[in-house]
Amino acid sequence: MPAAPAVLVLLGPTATGKTAVAVELALRLDGEVISADSRAFFAGLDIVTDKPSMAERRGVPHHLIDCVPIDGEVDAMTFRADVERLVPEIVGRGRVPIVAGGGTLYLAAVTRGIFEGPGKSDTFRRSLDGAESEDLHRRLGLVDPAAAAAIHPRDRLRIVRALEVEAESGRTITDWKSEAQPLPFQFHTFGLLRGREDHRAAVEVRARSMIERGLVEEVARLRASGLTTDCQAYRSVGVPEAWAYLDGAISREELLERIVRATWALVRRQASWFRAQSGVSWIRVTGRTAADVAAEIVAAWQSGRGVS
Repeated sequence: MPAAPAVLVLLGPTATGKTAVAVELALRLDGEVISADSRAFFAGLDIVTDKPSMAERRGVPHHLIDCVPIDGEVDAMTFRADVERLVPEIVGRGRVPIVAGGGTLYLAAVTRGIFEGPGKSDTFRRSLDGAESEDLHRRLGLVDPAAAAAIHPRDRLRIVRALEVEAESGRTITDWKSEAQPLPFQFHTFGLLRGREDHRAAVEVRARSMIERGLVEEVARLRASGLTTDCQAYRSVGVPEAWAYLDGAISREELLERIVRATWALVRRQASWFRAQSGVSWIRVTGRTAADVAAEIVAAWQSGRGVS
């Protein structure tokens, strides 16, 4: 039986420098990058997602960027199927597949597996519209304590999905997940970590840069071309905040404050999820260049370390 394809996974919270490190890795390993950024899929959502420009990609092929219209949807099952298709194609070209990003649900679908539970029920979701997220979380705790313990009380999207699965199938999402299987690849997983104060500073720099580069103008263009508050892309950090600014509900100073706060909350959720993952080789990046970090990862990759 042929050996399972080897895949390098680069994960970590927002603002840890994954994009630049992934490019360096691809240049050193003759690789191709598969984006696992849960919002880079959307065409036009460029500044919001800090999507790498063509110059920043430095000739490295990037996959699953700009592949979904701004009013479209993408889910973890679709991402898993795309990765399952792309990895053999990349390996077949004699290159290294590098899955890079911070989309926890999408990474889990690939490295841990995803269940094929019931589909989306608009009727059930509408029945929850008037309920507060914390109340729904308490309700989830009654039917699926394990899921409730793993989901933040304000993570409405995941709470609703867990309740939906139980209501539509009669089985908890925890039960469904126990049957999930990872893709049949050999994963070498590396995670990037920044010191807390350095990370907070990077988040603020990122937020300021987004605004200076035209975040508000980007959201205004997308709003004019089909983005609505019901779209999946709207739930990207930076979009609701810019939307409120465009509506005159907040000042420019509040815009920055809200983006920094929302980004840091995202970082904390991601970090919590990543800490619970086994088989991750963690690399501290504070004060280091992308090239230096990539060199350490390449050495570990070539020695066979970081296998999960």
